[in-house]
Amino acid sequence: MIRVLVVDDHDVVRSGLAALLSAELGIEVAGQAADGRAALAEAERLRPDVALLDIDLPDLDGITVAATLAERVPGCRALMLTALDRPGHLRRALAAGAAGYLLKSATPAQTADAVRRIAAGGRVVDPAMRGGERSAPSPLTGKEAEALRLAAAGAHSREIAAELFLSVGTVRNRLSSAVGKLHARTLVDAVRIATHHGWL
Repeated sequence: MIRVLVVDDHDVVRSGLAALLSAELGIEVAGQAADGRAALAEAERLRPDVALLDIDLPDLDGITVAATLAERVPGCRALMLTALDRPGHLRRALAAGAAGYLLKSATPAQTADAVRRIAAGGRVVDPAMRGGERSAPSPLTGKEAEALRLAAAGAHSREIAAELFLSVGTVRNRLSSAVGKLHARTLVDAVRIATHHGWL
């Protein structure tokens, strides 16, 4: 019996996935969680075979959860199930230790099949994402991406400086560097480009 932890912050999606998987032969939904921290706590408590993770989660995103699971609960393999179809997200998830990446447009049969393949030690990448593992890496440094991520969330330079314990000048330099590296016209354009490629 394959024991699965279903993690999604939308109640309807989470309960729908749990019902779908529970109806499959050989699959048991061991537990559910609505955010990243709860997912880690449940995984450590339940020791499931597969964690089905959304990427957009409160507290900790699904990619961070996948990386932490690889360290703390190595017997639990992560399968990302997300609406994010950007190659950068795929690369980050696989680099973090996820065993699979499936889009939410997948059919119920494809989802159950992916769970089985991952539980058996395989790797699954949604057919629509094939080749995305090899797409262009981010030109941004980690520090530039961090500043741009906060700017994307609506923070101003002073707020970013306070959050990162930096001077306003250093923050402006990082954002300016990010805009230049992305060949963007403005900061808003840089956020759009980086988001499109999954670099944030």
